[in-house]
Amino acid sequence: MSFTASRATQVRKGILKLLEIRDSDIRILTLEQCRDAADKGLHAGGAFSAIVPLVSLYYGGFLDIDVENPTKRGQDMFTLSKGHAVAAMASIYADLGYFDRALLKGSRSYASILNGHPGPVLPGVHIATGPMGQGIAVAQGFAIAGQTSPRFDSYALCGDGELQEGPVWEAVMFAGQKKLDNFCVMVDQNNGQLDMANRMVFPTPNLEAVFASFDWNVHSCDATQYSSVFDALDQFRNGVRNGKPTAIICHTSKGHGAFSDSLNKHKVTGSDAVLKIELQLQADQRAARAADFDRYARSCDKSAHEELLSIAEHMGLSVAGGFSAKIGPVRTKRAEPRNKQICYDASLLPKLDPKKEYAAQDMVVAAMKVFARDPRVISVDSDLGTTSGLEAGVAAVDQKRALNVGVAEANMMNLGEAFAALGYNAWVSTFCPFFDWKVMRRIAVGHQERLEAIADPNSWLSEGHGLDLTYLATAPNFETRTNGATHMGNDDITIFDGMAHLKIIDVSCPEQLLGIMKWIMAGNKGITYVRVMRTGSPVLYPAGYEFEFGKASVVRESATDTAVIVSSGRGVHEALATADRCAAKGIGVTVIDMPSVDEECLLSLCDSEKVVVFAEQNNGYLWNSFIRAAAKHRKAWAERLRVLSINTLDKNGDEQFIHSGTYEELLDAFQLSPAHLAQIILDKVG
Repeated sequence: MSFTASRATQVRKGILKLLEIRDSDIRILTLEQCRDAADKGLHAGGAFSAIVPLVSLYYGGFLDIDVENPTKRGQDMFTLSKGHAVAAMASIYADLGYFDRALLKGSRSYASILNGHPGPVLPGVHIATGPMGQGIAVAQGFAIAGQTSPRFDSYALCGDGELQEGPVWEAVMFAGQKKLDNFCVMVDQNNGQLDMANRMVFPTPNLEAVFASFDWNVHSCDATQYSSVFDALDQFRNGVRNGKPTAIICHTSKGHGAFSDSLNKHKVTGSDAVLKIELQLQADQRAARAADFDRYARSCDKSAHEELLSIAEHMGLSVAGGFSAKIGPVRTKRAEPRNKQICYDASLLPKLDPKKEYAAQDMVVAAMKVFARDPRVISVDSDLGTTSGLEAGVAAVDQKRALNVGVAEANMMNLGEAFAALGYNAWVSTFCPFFDWKVMRRIAVGHQERLEAIADPNSWLSEGHGLDLTYLATAPNFETRTNGATHMGNDDITIFDGMAHLKIIDVSCPEQLLGIMKWIMAGNKGITYVRVMRTGSPVLYPAGYEFEFGKASVVRESATDTAVIVSSGRGVHEALATADRCAAKGIGVTVIDMPSVDEECLLSLCDSEKVVVFAEQNNGYLWNSFIRAAAKHRKAWAERLRVLSINTLDKNGDEQFIHSGTYEELLDAFQLSPAHLAQIILDKVG
């Protein structure tokens, strides 16, 4: 027994010495990136302080990963929440064979896929990070998925600076409550940030006590040494799981491991002279460490010596070559295409009576009870499940796939991305104004990088590896009614419209909503922002309606019409009532429902001799789209002077927020009631 314990002690000590060798290799590769970068720039302070945790994780035997197939389900997941440390992670990924070492050259240039922050354009990286405090939340989503079959662990590395971001604590609270004991977060507590490299903007609290208060297991480590970080990871990986996530607080300093104090800053531009000296000193230290390990291994008993040599080979060190690093070759292969189409029995979907009204949440509940029979459908609500209908619909099939994060919208969105990245058809929902622009934008950046990787035949992703993520936005336009200005959704789409890759849809009819859901379930629709009415509405479309993105529908028209109303959402119903009023006065009005922007239809309106009215219960989303299309394709459109826009902009045409009011009061206040609209058309035509 004593011999076994002695042998285990010998092996552990030898592993720590091997990790120090790999530490040198990664620091050298990271410094070479700085030397060869387009701007000779490096987020040196955070990259160097992250190397001990990263090397411990990737070379200490704690990760079960498939470098050849990084998208294969069941392997452990890692998320670099502190995206500024990408150079350190990229060095490890090149070493492991996710991509060629040559890719480390020319980083930060427009031609390089190795940017200042990581994203899925880089092989092996599942999400884009950089905006602080979001990666930990996505990693939490991976952990939730990892508690199903096949099971796996999720790791994240975040910085103490980003812990000042509120969304971090949304994730920390939820992970503790969800008992994610397959979730391990390493905190690089280097006690510095961008403005001050040697201290925080405000003193960091006792992080150990803070995480423990949220029901986490906590380890406090000296991350200037490998022993305590290694032991903490070993306790998480191989210890008894007790229903708690694990936080490993890694106490270190910015730039730890560098010889020159010029690397202790948040970001540096490395001079050739400093980098040359630093690289030589790192190489000298590496040689000394390799020699020290060789002497130590030879001093161990035979079985420990043989095991250490085997571990060295497994760590990527060539024993025959004097423990030189075997960087590469590239092992990652192009992923197999994903079939994203959700399987369901269409005969079970709700059948609507055209004479009745239906609320959107009731439609979502009924439809999700059918769609969610496919285990790839998942929903996340933020304390508004009764408004969206998602939770009740999905939970009727599998309550484990119907998550509710409470009042934590950023966490909700990040969880949705996590599942979408794993191939799920993910739905998240809250009121229109509550979606977090910063989170939405980062997710869209990552989706674009996925699309870029898919388009490149030599990259790691293939068809079907984009995100299928739906933002179900409830209470749009005037639907919030008396709840107050903070809840009113009149400006959301005009703000989000400038975001790339976001498909915006404004729903006017229960049958249309069903068609949109079926369209999304076909898969590969990307990121969609679907606005649904809160209260019931009549049915406008026949059974079997098929939604086509970017296509408007004429819901009323006659050959003698002299005016056109373009609207979406509940505004379409008001437009139809307006047409009835005008018809009573002998004026024919065409009504166009434009749930998503139809540029061809908008351009046809530029050429129309009819009076055209854009009647929107928001800040003029379709009107803005019309202006863009007309300015781009119809230079003389303004001369026609027969196009009107009636929306919620103020009298000067500026955006504003809307205060509480009943639906009827709001219609009157903004001249969007049928009576007002009819009078405007009659005056214009007359």
